[in-house]
Parts: sequence; structure tokens; C-alpha cells
Amino acid sequence: MKKFFHYINNEVLVKAASLNTANLSIKILAGILISKFIALFIGPEGMALIGNLRNFLSTAQSISIAGLYNGFVKLIGKCKNNVAELTSVLSTVFYFGFFSSLILAFFCYYNAEFINELIFFNNNYVYVIEKLAIVLPFYALNMFAFAIMNGFSKYRILLIINIIGQILGLLVTLLLIKQENIDGALIAVVITPALNLLITIVGIAFRKNLMSIINITDIQIPVLRKLSPYMVMALVSSVALPIVYIIIRNYIISEIGMKEAGYWTAVTRVSDYYLMFINSLMALYILPRFAELKSRSEFRKEVFSFYKTVLPIFAIILGIIYLSRSLLVSLLFTEEFRPVEDLMGYQILGDFMRVMSMVIAYKFLAKKMFTHFIIIEVFLFVIMYFSSIYFIDVFGIKGAVMGHCLSYLMHFGIVLLIFGSSLFGVINDDGIDDF
Repeated sequence: MKKFFHYINNEVLVKAASLNTANLSIKILAGILISKFIALFIGPEGMALIGNLRNFLSTAQSISIAGLYNGFVKLIGKCKNNVAELTSVLSTVFYFGFFSSLILAFFCYYNAEFINELIFFNNNYVYVIEKLAIVLPFYALNMFAFAIMNGFSKYRILLIINIIGQILGLLVTLLLIKQENIDGALIAVVITPALNLLITIVGIAFRKNLMSIINITDIQIPVLRKLSPYMVMALVSSVALPIVYIIIRNYIISEIGMKEAGYWTAVTRVSDYYLMFINSLMALYILPRFAELKSRSEFRKEVFSFYKTVLPIFAIILGIIYLSRSLLVSLLFTEEFRPVEDLMGYQILGDFMRVMSMVIAYKFLAKKMFTHFIIIEVFLFVIMYFSSIYFIDVFGIKGAVMGHCLSYLMHFGIVLLIFGSSLFGVINDDGIDDF
């Protein structure tokens, strides 16, 4: 327990304060303001369409960089002092990622009508998909430069660029929504990531000496082999969930109505806001800490320390959010979104189970248990889809959040079964046993 607080006080909170808190605060504030403008100028129907576009864009962005980001950052951190190895890593990732984004961009552009029907139904926003296709390569370049600076631990410049990007994106989005309503909102979703081209420009200027060593003759297949587990995990987790959300939202639209789909989208946006901080904390502490652990006793101690310290605080915050849900709906949306109040109970309970599960499941990533991770993630998404569809048929729009709650409850149960011996089993005297 003391070790946990010592680490939090001396490392985690310092890092969070200097690297993430400002960025997260601006991101949340921007999200709240955008949600309010959408509610005021567009309404629930527009919220549903924007939700589908956001989910599709998230999937497209992940595919456009082939899930390379996290693994790329790790490789740069390991080989940044070895010029020859760094050259092959940069060259391989740059060309593979850039050509992947180009292929996806061509696919989206020439299949814009099909994608439009998939996410917009009878509404004609083909031009939005075409613009999305055009900006995808720019997104890939942004992430490439971002990963280089992250790998070289240039956190301060990353933070400044992120804050500038958030503010610029917010201003552009609010202006477009006010002037063009739903069309402006959809265009803003697509172009704001491209506005962060500033990241690429600054990244290249800041690390221009690195650009000179990127050469197509230095592409190395073994680099991709090293990155492949990270690629698969990133693609499974960042592609499958948005697709499931699109399918569920489309089912709500077809079976209940566009407005109800907007209510569900609104409650998921609220969920995203308060999960940002807890996800940041776990990424800063849990993942690196689990990577250091050598025994089941240490793993057990860390998990239960988190449950005893952070989780009760998170539970209190969730309780306050639930009790003040009426006020939150008024602040974040409009009176038209009042049905959102009835959806927040199951959503909050599901998010609590999600955090309880994630704390343990981070061991999959920390110990590179890639196969386990993929199987559990696929299980989660399948259960989420079938349970949501079933509950929607029985309970209406509330069934979507009930499916969310049940999915993470079952996910937590499966994770407990897998790590039950580590958490509750007998530990040998030496403490080093099958971690």
C-alpha cells in the first residue's frame, strides 16, 4: 500500500500533472462544449449520425496506421541510440504505414457511396466520406511524427502541440456547427484531425535530422515481425469496438428511431469524459508497474492496492455523477435529451465493471499475453453485440446500456477465472511461481 502511494505521489501524479492533466482537461472541456453545440443546433438525430461518423473515423484512422503506433514508440525507445537499427525501424514503419493509409484512402474514396449508406442511411453525405479519404494520409503522417517525438520522450513539445490542436479543433468545430449545423459538424469531425498537421510540421522540423535517414532501401521485414503482435492487438481493440457501436446504433435507428440512437450516443459521450482520467492513470501506473512484476504475490498486492485506494474514489465519483444526472443533462445537452437520464444507471455500472476488469487485464499487455488478449477482446465484442441486440428487442433503448453492463460484467468474470490462481490461490514461500 505504501509503495503504491509512494509511486503515485512521486511519479504518477507528477507525470500526469505535467504531461496529461492540461491536455485531458482541455479535451474534456472541448468535448462538453461540442456536445452542447450539437444538442443546441442539431439535436439527437444529428448526435446519432455524428456518433456513427466518429466511430467509422476511429476505425479508419487505426487501420490507416496499421495499428503501428504503440509498438513503434516502444521500438524507438529501445533503439534510439543505435543509428543503424533506428534507420531500419523508421524506414520500415514510415513506408508501411504511409502506403497502408494511401490504400485505405483510395478504398474509402471510391466506395464513398457504400460507406455513406452504411453509416448515414438515407442521408446523402458522400462528400464527407470523400473528404475523410483525402485527409487519412495526413493523419498517418501526424501519427508518425507524434510517435517519433514520443519515442524520444519529447513530452513537453507533444503536450504543447496537443493543446494547440485541441483549441484549434474546438474553435473550428463550434464555428462550423453554428454556421452549417449537421453538415458543419460532420465536416468538423473529418477535418479536425487533419488540422493537427501542425504536429507533423513541428515534428519534422524538430527532428529533421531523422528524416534524412528514412530510406526505402532500409525497409526490414523483421521489424514488422517485432511489431506484428502490437499491430494485431491495436487493430482488434481499436477497430472492433467502434464497428460494434456502429452496428448497435444502426439497429437502434432501424428498430426504434434516430432520436433514440442519439440518446444512446449522448450517454456514451458522457462515459468517455470521466473514463479519460482513470484510463490515463492506469496507463501511467498499472501497465509499467505490471511489466516489472516477477511474482504472483506482487501482482496480487498491486491489484488489491488499486481496488482499495483508487477504485473507491472512482466509485464515489460515479455515484455523484449518477445522483446529479439531471443537472448534467441540462448542462451538457438540452431538455430534448432528458431521456438520457434513464440510461445513465446501467452505463455507469458497466463502466465501473469495465475499470475493475481493465486493472487485471492490463497483465495481458504488460506480459505480452497477446493471444489471451485477443481472445478476451473478441469475446467481449461478441457478447456486447448479441446482448445489446437482445435487450434492445425486449427493453427498448435501455437495452443498449444493459448490454454494455452485462458485457463488462461477463468480461470481468472471465478475467477473474483466468487470473484466479494469481489473485486468490496459494503462493509459494519464495513468491516466484508461474506469474
